[in-house]
Amino acid sequence: MTSLQPTPNNKNPFLWPMLESLPYFRAILRAVEAAYYQDLALPGPVLDVGCGDGHFASIAFQRKLKVGLDPHLPSLREAKRWAAYDGLVQADGARAPFPSAHFGSALSNSVLEHIPELDNVLKETGRMLKKGAPFLFCVPNPTYFKELGVPRLLPFLREPYEAWFRRISRVHHAENPEQWEARLKRAGFTLDRWWHYFSPAAMRTLDWGHYFGAPTILPRILTRRWLFSSAHWNLALTAKLVGEHATLDHHKQGAFTFYVSRKV
Repeated sequence: MTSLQPTPNNKNPFLWPMLESLPYFRAILRAVEAAYYQDLALPGPVLDVGCGDGHFASIAFQRKLKVGLDPHLPSLREAKRWAAYDGLVQADGARAPFPSAHFGSALSNSVLEHIPELDNVLKETGRMLKKGAPFLFCVPNPTYFKELGVPRLLPFLREPYEAWFRRISRVHHAENPEQWEARLKRAGFTLDRWWHYFSPAAMRTLDWGHYFGAPTILPRILTRRWLFSSAHWNLALTAKLVGEHATLDHHKQGAFTFYVSRKV
């Protein structure tokens, strides 16, 4: 687990550890999301639906989560290195190998938007949770595509760029809270509360970051890490420039939405 230290240029203590191991445009978003979990209860045992490489959980939580579930074996192999879970299971989220009412809570961080069979995964998650168990997740909403940086600079590219960005980001669901509430209800959940976050300016920074962050591909290929050096001298300026986007403030036009739901 990562030891958190607030940085002089930013009040979000998760920004620096995220910057040390991720491209900056991903780091600012994950820092915000990690901070939100700190004041939310996750009774054990905890299931992480779509745990990926385990990096997020290793920084966001000071305790190990019970199970990380993901269908992608290479990601699970990397998750083992981050040691954020008691156990890792390769399985489809719509067909998980656990008994009903097994987990005390679940989370899914920026994963559900990528799943075509979303309703089946929600139903299966509900099946595995105990009655009253919280299910926390965050996903992009329609603003995600409306506030892309490249079309703002080159408006004539808006439609083709949005279609291309949707494809490469594999976002199948960028829906509003009303749509999510209906999905949750069908899967046996009630929606307790939600909030939008990550301002339009932050979203545009994220979009441009895909291009400005391209040099991180080389160390990723050569070393399996996104940065050759995570030293303070290499990241201080970046932290100063992007720190304002790691704010925890809710934003009416935020490009992402955090949901707190509960198994009925």
